[in-house]
Amino acid sequence: MDVYNLTTVTQFILIGLSDLPEVRYPLFVAFVFIYHITLLGNGAILLAIVTERKLQTPMYYLLANLSLLDIFCPSATVPKMLKNLLTEDHSISFVGCALQLYFLVALAGTEVFLLAVMAYDRYVAICFPLRYSLIMTKVRCVQLLFGTWAAGFLNSFLHTMSTFSLSFCKSNRVNQYYCDIPPVVALSCSSTYMAEMLVLVVGGIFGVGAFLITLISYIYIVSTILKIQSVEGKRKAFSTCASHLLVVFLFYGTTIFTYIRPSSSQHSPARDRLVSMLYGVITPMLNPIIYSLRNTEVKGALRKVFHHRICSQKA
Repeated sequence: MDVYNLTTVTQFILIGLSDLPEVRYPLFVAFVFIYHITLLGNGAILLAIVTERKLQTPMYYLLANLSLLDIFCPSATVPKMLKNLLTEDHSISFVGCALQLYFLVALAGTEVFLLAVMAYDRYVAICFPLRYSLIMTKVRCVQLLFGTWAAGFLNSFLHTMSTFSLSFCKSNRVNQYYCDIPPVVALSCSSTYMAEMLVLVVGGIFGVGAFLITLISYIYIVSTILKIQSVEGKRKAFSTCASHLLVVFLFYGTTIFTYIRPSSSQHSPARDRLVSMLYGVITPMLNPIIYSLRNTEVKGALRKVFHHRICSQKA
């Protein structure tokens, strides 16, 4: 019976926004625009960091990785979502669903760890400015980045294996526009206790641990800034971490709003899925805008990149 159950579902149906047909085409246009802005914005940040020697420091290496994540994360879900908005075929193969879930969870987990590393970087820069170059060396930065990506993908491997080792013999309709752990686990006809406990225990340890590192780092940062006597000194110190702080608030705010908020009885499931797009689509678009507006060095590097591009086109 177990073997039969494992083979009964060969594909899943992503419900997406199919029960809001009147807004399918406006949504398609909106998300094509958002996706292109995301790719262009994060691509420009990467180009600025690669071409501007002044930005080739640990802080901007971390920012470059954030931009990579903000390109990869929506790329795991948006192209399929756009296809589903235009066509009647909303199916995704069993393997395709597993791969989409794996990369989505891996990239989201990596971003959680990366934000914690970025908070630690700002903690060292503000609380120990004279020792910053000794502590945050390029070798140390590479080690932290390797650990960040490795932890994110290992964490996702555990969750993906746990989720897709379940038996699926009920409905194959995933109540989301992409394959995510909660809606896929909900389709199982076998015990989901281990999969749910893995999310709570492993996800809780990694997620809470990363959040605490970020929180404690900023407690020390704020405490150090408040001890600075001059207003100019406080402004300068705060400006070095303001962009990252906004990104942290945006990331955790949309995550909590998407996954932890109580489900509303006044909205249809489709509107709740529309809200969940905040986390996977809107945030990656806003991150490069925040850094380009708040960070003068990034702003200056972007101006140079665009000026050089315009001059080369005229020549």
